[in-house]
Amino acid sequence: MNGHKRKLTVRLCGPRGFCAGVDRAIQIVVLALKKYGAPVYVRHEIVHNRYVVEGLQERGAVFIEELNEIPDTHRDRPVVFSAHGVPKSVPADAESRNLFYLDATCPLVSKVHKQAMRHQRLGRHVLLIGHAGHPEVIGTMGQLPEGTVSLIETVEDAERFSPPEGMELGYVTQTTLSVEDTADIIRVLEKRLPTLRAPSAESICYATTNRQEAVKEAAPGADLFLVVGAPNSSNSRRLVEVAERAGARRALLVQRASEIPWAEIGEIAVLGLSAGASAPEIIVDEIIDAFAERYEVTVDLAVTAEERENFPVMRPLRDVELTKSDMAFVNGVS
Repeated sequence: MNGHKRKLTVRLCGPRGFCAGVDRAIQIVVLALKKYGAPVYVRHEIVHNRYVVEGLQERGAVFIEELNEIPDTHRDRPVVFSAHGVPKSVPADAESRNLFYLDATCPLVSKVHKQAMRHQRLGRHVLLIGHAGHPEVIGTMGQLPEGTVSLIETVEDAERFSPPEGMELGYVTQTTLSVEDTADIIRVLEKRLPTLRAPSAESICYATTNRQEAVKEAAPGADLFLVVGAPNSSNSRRLVEVAERAGARRALLVQRASEIPWAEIGEIAVLGLSAGASAPEIIVDEIIDAFAERYEVTVDLAVTAEERENFPVMRPLRDVELTKSDMAFVNGVS
């Protein structure tokens, strides 16, 4: 590009990108491939990110939707369950087929499962605040007997919900929701149902909350806000909504730099940039580089929290060394 480059301030959010649960799930697939060789089967996208899925496919992972897709000749191969969690029927199905499975469910999702089961064990009908069809919601509802859980998606659902006669009630939430939207739904439920019991700990996970807080900090006055993430990633889509609410003139979800609509951007002086919890840092770098080719870029950090969480992998994989180069396909080479 000839001539003088316009100045562009990139407000880079921190925390952004991989959370501890996503990091652990990807490590489980990488370590399983190192220990057992290819193929390693993975039920459902391990995390909602095409780039990550394709990177693991190149290394020998085979993605399936259901366990019956594993050929009989490969029954001895490991199968990994995704970070979103699975209904109880899935491990039961794996056991009935004599499959060797590694459950990569995020520990914070497992915590929500336990909270929902605790409500049910105490005789409460469970309200799950979340998005219909999302794998995490399917997994959480699948921990409980049919008819013992009701899904609440919106404030309107909360206003319309009619509790089962004579039942106590308890709620849990999907881990990746908008903090503000969820608070609105809970307010309506608690006003209508004064005996409604909260979970014993916050269901929306630390990573979702932290990423939304950083976006709120960076969004005011941004001409454009980009969130790196997949269209089927709940937490990434919530970040776009948070950016628009918090004052960004325009906010977009992009999976790669190639999706940036350069012709539509117009003149911008301030760019907000974050990444959903399943989006790799290497794509954040790619997007900054793409803007640096066109603008004179200054990066300002908008950091609202430090994350030190680390979830260890399961015992069968702890004897395998994980190197920086094993994870360079998602983390870049630092």
